[in-house]
Amino acid sequence: MLHPLQTILKNVPKTPGVYFWHGPKGEVLYVGRAVNLKNRLSQYFQKRIDSRIAEMVAQAKDLKFIVCESLLEAIILEAANIKKYWPKYNIVDRDDRSFVYIAINPKEEYPKPIIIRGQDLKKFPARNYKLFGPYQSYRLISNALRLLRKIFPYGTCRPHQGKACFDYQIGLCPGACIDAVSSQEYKRNIKKLMLILGGERQRLLLKLEKDNPEQAKALRHLQEVSLLSQEADLQSPRLKRIEGYDISHFQGKESYASMVVFINGERQASEYRLFKIKEAPAGDDERALLEALKRRYRHQEWPQAEMIMIDGGSPQISFLSRELSKLNIILPLVGVSKFGGDKLVFPKGVKQNFKDLATSLKPVLLRVREESHRFANYGRKRGTRLTIS
Repeated sequence: MLHPLQTILKNVPKTPGVYFWHGPKGEVLYVGRAVNLKNRLSQYFQKRIDSRIAEMVAQAKDLKFIVCESLLEAIILEAANIKKYWPKYNIVDRDDRSFVYIAINPKEEYPKPIIIRGQDLKKFPARNYKLFGPYQSYRLISNALRLLRKIFPYGTCRPHQGKACFDYQIGLCPGACIDAVSSQEYKRNIKKLMLILGGERQRLLLKLEKDNPEQAKALRHLQEVSLLSQEADLQSPRLKRIEGYDISHFQGKESYASMVVFINGERQASEYRLFKIKEAPAGDDERALLEALKRRYRHQEWPQAEMIMIDGGSPQISFLSRELSKLNIILPLVGVSKFGGDKLVFPKGVKQNFKDLATSLKPVLLRVREESHRFANYGRKRGTRLTIS
């Protein structure tokens, strides 16, 4: 049976935009963005969707959208409307502390945008800083700033240092570091950047057509390749908590196991843990992983993972699944086999829906693997300086 709102899809274009799910009283339940509105909204009417999203769709009585000229415009408009409505399903399972913002202090001699977490907002009072957001992805807004900086250069270096920074040499910094630009001239680009982030793209374009046609042209033809690939990643299904594990050792000795945590597709470095292997034989990565997982699950106070990524293939996954089951520990394991061309491997008997979910999350799982490998190596080299669990 079709959802009553599904008929709206025939009028939805395949363009970037922002969409709004409305509840029975007209309240905004959720604000989202898409690079392709029609494709994105069609996903909400599929059978296999997240239970939270299915709940929202069941409540919804109206669905509206705004067409944007670019994904960047959609990202900014989405943030403005989340800030305006704070919709229930944008903030469920999270609060404003976990969103991402851009802070700019226009009173500084050479201002620059700073990406901050919501939990740090108190450090950037509104009397001094202009705040933009909330955004839902640190990486996405970081990429957006990188693109905008090519059109409206700004510095992240120390002004008046007497030495040209690297960004100045490649055209991203106007040269505050070597006094190549006055504060007044420098701030012109910052004001333009603030207009963009404030959702005033059309107003800025009209101004640029008169004052700086080259910047106007660049803004109209902004290349969004990196944003588009990231958007595809972000719009795949996401789990609240994924943990990744890897082993690092030096010639079989001084083994350490890393535990990295990703929540809603974003890494959470504050929740990383490092285990100094104490019992497993030297050079035995499988038993080292088993020891780390056993010790991790003694910490019942830690949030439970919905998926556990192991840097390894079928032998590692089969061993861990077998040994853990002997201890009545059943974990949602998935291995990423680098020798199998990054093939995903699963324990025997895993349900197909878990395999499908892991496959849809493969871009995230590959990032989890890279981070677990990096942190394991970093931890082994500096283990005495880190908290070992």
